[in-house]
Amino acid sequence: MTPPAAPQRTTGHLVLLPVKLIYGIYAATAFTALSLLSLLPLALLPTLSGRRRLIQWVGRASLTLMGMPVRVRWQEALPDPCIVVANHSSYLDGIVLAAVLPPRFDFVIKREMASVPVAGFLLRRIGVQFVTRGNREGGSRDALRVIRSAARGGSLAFFPEGTFLHHPGLLRFHIGAFAAAERSGAPVVPLAIVGTRHCLTPGQLLPRPGRIDVTALAMLRPEPGHPDSAAALRDAARTAILAATGEIDAAGGA
Repeated sequence: MTPPAAPQRTTGHLVLLPVKLIYGIYAATAFTALSLLSLLPLALLPTLSGRRRLIQWVGRASLTLMGMPVRVRWQEALPDPCIVVANHSSYLDGIVLAAVLPPRFDFVIKREMASVPVAGFLLRRIGVQFVTRGNREGGSRDALRVIRSAARGGSLAFFPEGTFLHHPGLLRFHIGAFAAAERSGAPVVPLAIVGTRHCLTPGQLLPRPGRIDVTALAMLRPEPGHPDSAAALRDAARTAILAATGEIDAAGGA
């Protein structure tokens, strides 16, 4: 009688556990050390572009040291200005975008991040635009500010889901990024991020090594005069990202 395979898998898992633990501690330490070392230069560098270039370098160095090589596929050069929208499945996603996008991009992030120790300081110093969720008045004011920034020719980067799940799935997209594109006339470039969920799974403390792929999908342009241009942009971007990532459609999940 053939013995069951489950005990063998359990033994293999136990053998690898110390290796995974050592790697996880190393990767977390490397990222934390680089982040802390960047705080003083961030406080002293006088220009926003200089601070953003520093964070771009920190992002690239961190991912390299943690054994998470990023492969980027651009279909064409990113237009200036433009609005980038990407799927969100891990805390690593922001680091990945900071590492691969040109420093001219403003990141649009939920306001709760402003109160996170260290991270809040870092985000403010690189000119992040915070937006309020769950408060109609504050949210409308922030949305108007973002739209005005796009109308002035600013390039913006959004995670239109606004959050992520502890299990695979692409949530519904909020309209803000696409309303900004509609009002400004800026094209939308969807980005598909694959691999960050494996490297740092939501709910897990320690990361794992692995390759991260970032793919720029076909550019979308607003249709002037179309009454539902923002919604059409949102739906087209989400459909493209859903197909490129292979995520489960979890539009009802949040």
